[in-house]
Amino acid sequence: MSESDSREKAVGTIPHQDAGSHADEEVGIVHKGAALKTDLRGRHMQMIAVGGAIGAGLFIGSGGALYSGGPASLIIGYLIIGVMLLFTMQALGELAVIYPVNGAFYTYIVRFIDPSLGFAVGWEYAISWLTVLPFELIAASSTIKFWREDINSAVWVTVFLVVLVLIQIFGVRGYGEVEFILSIIKVAACIGFIILGIIINVGGVGNQGYLGAKYWHDPGAFQNGFNGFAGVFVIAAFSFGGTELVGLAAAEVSRQIGNPRKAIPLAAKQVFFRILFFYVVNLFILGLIFRSTDERLSQATGSNSRFSPFVLAIQDAGIQALPSIFNAVITISVISVANSSAFGSTRTMQALAERGMAPKFLAYVDKQGRPLWCVVIQLAFGVLGYVVDAPKGNDAFTWLLALSGLSYFFTWGSCCLAHIRFRMAWKAQGRDLREIPYRAPLGVWGSWVGFFLVWVCLIATFYNALYPKPNAKPEAQAFFQQYLAAFVFLLLYVFWKVYSRNWTLYVNLRDIDLVSGSRPLDPSEFDDPAAAKGSLAIRIVRSLF
Repeated sequence: MSESDSREKAVGTIPHQDAGSHADEEVGIVHKGAALKTDLRGRHMQMIAVGGAIGAGLFIGSGGALYSGGPASLIIGYLIIGVMLLFTMQALGELAVIYPVNGAFYTYIVRFIDPSLGFAVGWEYAISWLTVLPFELIAASSTIKFWREDINSAVWVTVFLVVLVLIQIFGVRGYGEVEFILSIIKVAACIGFIILGIIINVGGVGNQGYLGAKYWHDPGAFQNGFNGFAGVFVIAAFSFGGTELVGLAAAEVSRQIGNPRKAIPLAAKQVFFRILFFYVVNLFILGLIFRSTDERLSQATGSNSRFSPFVLAIQDAGIQALPSIFNAVITISVISVANSSAFGSTRTMQALAERGMAPKFLAYVDKQGRPLWCVVIQLAFGVLGYVVDAPKGNDAFTWLLALSGLSYFFTWGSCCLAHIRFRMAWKAQGRDLREIPYRAPLGVWGSWVGFFLVWVCLIATFYNALYPKPNAKPEAQAFFQQYLAAFVFLLLYVFWKVYSRNWTLYVNLRDIDLVSGSRPLDPSEFDDPAAAKGSLAIRIVRSLF
């Protein structure tokens, strides 16, 4: 037993266990499964953070956002979501280092806020990934139509589903390696598009000549007023969805090779660069070289990769072969997000089952450290990808996605609130902040900002669901397709309140368990107080690098 584990045992802390051992990591577990395999390395964590969720939301969905809001709304909307996620990931990074437990943010919400809220967030999050998988399979099959329209889409759904099944055989290591390789390709493509976009903008390619900021003046930086701006948020949230997977993956970082105290904070910090370079800069360049009123963008929704604004911009520049290459990148990106969905849903459902919030059999983990029945259910949802051939399959799938449309906002807001409550409980119970291995540089203030921005986005999305365009009248179908998830969330919350007969709104600060599953620092490991202090600017720099 290591010195740190001996110390934790002495104070009653139950250390996180590797695959070779087994212990309850915290109170509340009623159906303990075997330990998940800890086989992720630091490089996996970094690439999961940087490129793990770059997919159809960025490469296709951004076209619809550009069309509805204009280039300025696109940048501002993605920046707001990005700032929100920066603070959310700093908070999640702090919690994941000191509590590297299965279920991550779902577990933190149950523990630090309220079990009913955790139940609602956990199931809403699991449902979102369950429905995203068939969507991504359909999107991947649709990208093939860029080259071949004579092959039935169901054939490609089958091919990509088989690929996903093969990845699951290798467990978390397979997920990590696939994400590492595919994320490198996606990051390289984003960097390549920035360089190409600059060349196109200055007239180095094609017959468009020098563009500069032409499209920001004509047709303009904004489209459809506040209605168009508000419509950017749901698309941006879908694009950033998956960033929080770093928190889920924390429980499966190898203790033998990787150092979670370094790997997890570094992965959280990588979010800043992902936001700045792979979203904001790419979308800024896109807004400079592609007109926001181009009617083709109206079809840049869902899985329609033929109308990806990135591909269209390259085609309009008259560059041969490159549109096909970028379409291949979109195919890879979509497969990557499908792979992430299998990881996100299975780990959440297994954690829910361990705490009696899901059927007991879902807690089962096989000898290879895989939540087997959760994986089976996730892959079974992949079969829904075959609705692509149904007469009204797209309508049915639109409603399936509506079940999870706002789930990311609920997850991110709850992560911020869990961090705030954790810090409040830490102070109320007289604990020393220096015991926390990694502390969010802006502390609870960053989490308060993130929590506030979540509410701003929810309000803006609510307004857009009612009035998608200026002078539009509210329509029930359009509203529920955007906001149905909110009602599902409330239903889940009330259900668990009634089922558990626990009517308290939150856990008392002094009753919060800060010990079980924790990995605090020993006093001998405390930072030098003088080195830890610094101006606000210094702390911001530390949070990013």
